[in-house]
Amino acid sequence: MLLWALLPVSLAIFGTVGIWTVFGIAVTNGSVNITNGVPYISLCGTFNPQSCLFAQICNICSVLALWIVVIRFQQVRDYGNHGKANIASIVLGFISSVGISVVGNFQQSVLMGIHLLGAFLAFFVGLGYFWVQLFLTYRAQPSQDRCWVGPLRAICCILCTILVIVMSILHNTGYTSGAAICEWALVMLFFCLFGLFAAEFRHIDCHHLTVQKHALRNKGSPPPEEMNRHTHG
Repeated sequence: MLLWALLPVSLAIFGTVGIWTVFGIAVTNGSVNITNGVPYISLCGTFNPQSCLFAQICNICSVLALWIVVIRFQQVRDYGNHGKANIASIVLGFISSVGISVVGNFQQSVLMGIHLLGAFLAFFVGLGYFWVQLFLTYRAQPSQDRCWVGPLRAICCILCTILVIVMSILHNTGYTSGAAICEWALVMLFFCLFGLFAAEFRHIDCHHLTVQKHALRNKGSPPPEEMNRHTHG
């Protein structure tokens, strides 16, 4: 069902438009001065009024990302590939999704330590999640689009890894403008990686929900009631 494919696409579009809107507001009201160099995304979102918008954008992206992580986990499991890699993917995906929310709600001008922790979870743990997804691309179903999704996902993962390393080196050596450019490029690639899930999600026929009410252990308890709707995704 193509409707599920719109979820990762929506995250990619919403997140991209959102952070560039925050950048535009920050430049317009003078919160950042681009003549002094390219600002970090977090710097653009740390001042009022765009800090409120930045927090909400991060919260919504966090929820959408977690939703995608869970659906992808369920999809791989339903195809019978419920191994350690799939379990690792949902753990890494959950942690990185929380990191996105932490980045938005703990601005660097208020609590720098917690903000950096959130950035670490979002970038480094998130990168680990996408590497696991690259592995699952060649191990799990559906495989109809593997011929082009796999190489494209691999290229994005490699570029993200290079950008993370370069960004860390430039930041620690004082080249903040160069590090900020790497950060912007890294976030754009992350949105592209999320958007690529549309290729797998379009093969989901439906979603399922199982509700089961267990009988009480006494003679007067009602019989179990179970409602199942099967999934093909």
